[in-house]
Amino acid sequence: MKRPLSLKAYQALSRRGPRPPSVDPATRAPRPKDRRVFWVHAPDTSRRAAALHLAGRIALQSGEPAHVLLTTLEDTPPQLHKRPYITWEPCPAEHPETVAEFIDHWMPDLCLWSTGELRPLLIARADEAGVPMILVDAAEGALSDRSLRPLLDLTRSTLDRFSAIYAGSANAARRLRRLGVADDDIHLSGPLQDGAIPLRVNEAELEEMSDVFGSRPVWLAARLAADEVCEVLEAHQRALRTAHRLLLILVPEDPEAPEPFIDALQDSGLAYVQWSTGGWPDEQTEVILADTRGEMGLWYRLAPITFVGGSLASGTGGHDPYEAATLGSAIIYGPHVRRHLAAYNRLAAAGAARVVKDASGLAAAVTWLIAPDVSASMAHSAWECLSEGAEVTDQVVDLALDLLDHAGGG
Repeated sequence: MKRPLSLKAYQALSRRGPRPPSVDPATRAPRPKDRRVFWVHAPDTSRRAAALHLAGRIALQSGEPAHVLLTTLEDTPPQLHKRPYITWEPCPAEHPETVAEFIDHWMPDLCLWSTGELRPLLIARADEAGVPMILVDAAEGALSDRSLRPLLDLTRSTLDRFSAIYAGSANAARRLRRLGVADDDIHLSGPLQDGAIPLRVNEAELEEMSDVFGSRPVWLAARLAADEVCEVLEAHQRALRTAHRLLLILVPEDPEAPEPFIDALQDSGLAYVQWSTGGWPDEQTEVILADTRGEMGLWYRLAPITFVGGSLASGTGGHDPYEAATLGSAIIYGPHVRRHLAAYNRLAAAGAARVVKDASGLAAAVTWLIAPDVSASMAHSAWECLSEGAEVTDQVVDLALDLLDHAGGG
């Protein structure tokens, strides 16, 4: 693509003054070898989880090993990115040498640019390097950068570099049309919705454990912090007064540090088995201490009710409730969920999650939800909630896979 004059002028302006600092090559994370890199630029904190979820869906359906590179406008890593398959880096400044270093180092296989706060030099460099780009969740406010107005065709030429543009609202779509984007290139999608990729479950193990549990009512306390275990066990003891065969599956946040949980179980007098040592539940078992990794999907499928830990005691900020909701579990949570507040609010508004404050409230919630029709109703509400926007997400995933196939010569 021939560079328009406005981009040349913008590039000349960006060279004025000292070059802004860039990431030190000695500390910059290496590009993962033998895997694709999907670059997500997500400056809006409220939309970041949705963009990362979309990248995860593309990575899963691509059928090849992939890594996600997240760029933001922050100088410090956002908490949300702390997952092993995500590398965070601050978005490079709009300087020719800085953006060249960024693209040359990472060479992304795909870019998902969220909300639309445009970086003309960075986007142009990526396009010239052959990086397929999709603009998702385009927002009206993010497309009104006054600093670009003097360069009349810069915004339009920058938008032309995206293979497709998904507008988060009708106002955003109108703004895009005023900027000169053709109707055929605008998809009115509404805001992308966050979600979770369902965890894998070994169907043979699921069938075996379902036979072991039989008709016993089961609930799960997932990713539990050590300072929450006593309240959860107290809640279980209260609930047992009503549901005498009730079984609790207890999953520590750190399965490799089960000692506080073992101590609390011994003090409680509850009959328990420890999964990591080969313990096997029988009719007298009241608690399974599931202190192993890689089996969360199994526990979510077995338990129609999940209390998501890290939420009763302050400090952790809660864990993602979507991974339980996607596998058919009604959600209970405590008041301290600042890290995933939007997700919990969304599920609660849909009638799929219930907040509790202490052991008494948790026991009451478990006792109420243990009725199969009640927990099933909440689980169905969660499914409907997470299905919203799924059609648009599927469209973006299909387009991304087509772009990846085309770029790879497939």
